[in-house]
Amino acid sequence: MCRWLAYSGTPLLLDTILYRPAHSLIDQSLHSKLGVETTNGDGFGVGWYAQESIGTPALFTDVGPAWNNRNLRELADHVRSPLFFAHIRATTGTAVQQTNCHPFRHGRWMWMHNGAIADFHLLRRELTLLVSPELYADIEGTTDSEVMFYLALTFGLDRNPPEAVARMVGAVERVGRAHGVEFPLQMTIGVTDGERVWAFRYSSQGRSRSLFYSTRVDTLRKLHPDAAFLEEVSDDTRLVVSEPLGDLPGAWNEVPESTYGVIQDGVEELHPFVPEPV
Repeated sequence: MCRWLAYSGTPLLLDTILYRPAHSLIDQSLHSKLGVETTNGDGFGVGWYAQESIGTPALFTDVGPAWNNRNLRELADHVRSPLFFAHIRATTGTAVQQTNCHPFRHGRWMWMHNGAIADFHLLRRELTLLVSPELYADIEGTTDSEVMFYLALTFGLDRNPPEAVARMVGAVERVGRAHGVEFPLQMTIGVTDGERVWAFRYSSQGRSRSLFYSTRVDTLRKLHPDAAFLEEVSDDTRLVVSEPLGDLPGAWNEVPESTYGVIQDGVEELHPFVPEPV
């Protein structure tokens, strides 16, 4: 599987969230505590939105492991943004190649995923044919994650992200079960349009991979008045992570099973997530 993080809030250098935490995403690439694999070294990617632009996000991806990539280390010291996505990959069977590295991008949207469509090689053709013809040519890689993204775009991600993801999950489960797959889908998903961040935790079996969101900064300041780094960020700063970046008491909250959250203007909301039949 994989590990990922989404950051929204005070503009920061990428280094601040990617390298500095005690159990940073870079540390997780070698020493994941909650992932299926301890090592996540089958490529990585970061995406961000420039402060002076409201257009498409920038992406930097590579097929090697994140822990020893000199270009990523260099980039992290110089890129500042109010919204970052970062992902480290452990392949579930598709090729280790740049077009399979998350985050994926289409227009202003970014998408990343941890999990898998079970027996994707058996379902790939039927699922891919559900993608809108206008979008089909934009699929570059071979992963189930990218097909999920383009299905969500097909089902109206621009109009209503939670509904589009629910319809995508409904389609995957329908096709999977038609092929005899008992539990077709395992997923945590991060998706953003550059202004809002949505995070989804769901699996067909009801035993989803780990996902956490950060406690409100003003609450953490009261709990930990001596934590200097909390003075560097505004109250609207939030993180969503596959596993906690450190052990600061009270800093992390588990996203409940079959739930999605949305972060907008520093406010997070949690809602039940239910697949929608297509």
